[in-house]
Amino acid sequence: MIYQTAESINDGRAFLKIDEFIKNNSVYVKIENMNPGGSIKIKTAIALVDAAEKNLDLKNKKHVIESSSGNLGIALSIICAARKYNFTCIVDKNTLPHTIKVMKAYGAEVIIIETPHPERGYLGARLDYIKKRLVSDNSLVWTNQYESSANREAHARLTARELLNEFPVIDYLFIAAGTTGTLMGCVQTVTEATPATKIIAVDTKGSVIFGTPSAPRYIPGMGASVLPPLFDSKNLFDMVQVSEKETVQTCRLFARRYGFLVGGSTGTVLTAIRDYSPKIPAGSVVVMISPDGGERYIDTIYSDEWCLQKGLLQLQSSTSRNTFSGAVVE
Repeated sequence: MIYQTAESINDGRAFLKIDEFIKNNSVYVKIENMNPGGSIKIKTAIALVDAAEKNLDLKNKKHVIESSSGNLGIALSIICAARKYNFTCIVDKNTLPHTIKVMKAYGAEVIIIETPHPERGYLGARLDYIKKRLVSDNSLVWTNQYESSANREAHARLTARELLNEFPVIDYLFIAAGTTGTLMGCVQTVTEATPATKIIAVDTKGSVIFGTPSAPRYIPGMGASVLPPLFDSKNLFDMVQVSEKETVQTCRLFARRYGFLVGGSTGTVLTAIRDYSPKIPAGSVVVMISPDGGERYIDTIYSDEWCLQKGLLQLQSSTSRNTFSGAVVE
C-alpha cells in the first residue's frame, strides 16, 4: 500500500542555495513542496494517522476529523484515501479555494466555518465545531495535530535528521511557527545533536504564539489565534514576527528576482532572515525550511486584487528596480 511510512515519500535532499539575498552569507532552503500533496505536512499526516490507528481505534472507526488551514487537510485527504478512511476537514473562510477543491478531489468532506470565535478566532471556532461533532458522533477519530506528540515526533525523526544529514553544522536555523510541530520537532533533535545551533522561530504579526495580541490574518499556513499546546520557547535562540504585508512583498520579489515561487510561510521566513541578517556573522551556515510552494497562492498572495482588498498592497506611482505588478518593494 502506498504512503505506508513517511520514510518512503522523500529522501529529504532537496535544498536550494540562494546567494545575494543577505549580506555576507548564502541562505540554504529545504524544499518540501515536492512531497505528495505539495507540502511538508505529508509527514505529519502519516504520523497522525499511524498514531490514531495505534491509540484511537481508527482501523475500526474508519472516519478521521481534523481542523486545518490547508496543507495538512490535503495531506490527510491523501493518506485517508490511500488507507480507505473517510475524512472530514474543518476549514474556515481564509482557506484557499484551490485547497478545498483538492481535498474534495481526494474524497474529503470539507466543512467551512464562516464565523470566528469572538476571542479565539477562526481556529477557536474550528476546534469548538470538532468537539461538538465528537460528542454527537462516536465514529469520528480526531487526529488533533495541535496536541498530538506524533506531530512533533515526525519532524524530530525526519525533518530534523534530513537537515543534519545535509548540514552537520548549522549556525542559524529559521523555522515558521504554526501548530509548531515542525518547529518543536526540529528543536528536539537539533539542540541535542548540535547545541550551538541558533534556532529562530518565525511567526506572523497578529498571531498569539509568541504572546502578542491577536489580530486579523489572511494568509493561511502559519500563526495561530489559540496558543499551540506543543509550543515551548525554552530552547529557542530568538523569536521574530513579520507582517503579512512584508510577506507579500518578499514572495513577489522572489518570484521576479530569483525565479522561486514561494508560499506564504516561506515568504515570511525569508523576510525574517533578511531583517535578522545584520546580527548574523559573515560565513555562517544559514538554513530554513520552505513548507510548500507558491502555486496554490496565485489567486491570493500573487493577486493584486486580493492583496489590495485585504490591505496587503499599496499601489505607488514611483518605481524602483524591485517593482512588481504596480506595487513597490522598499
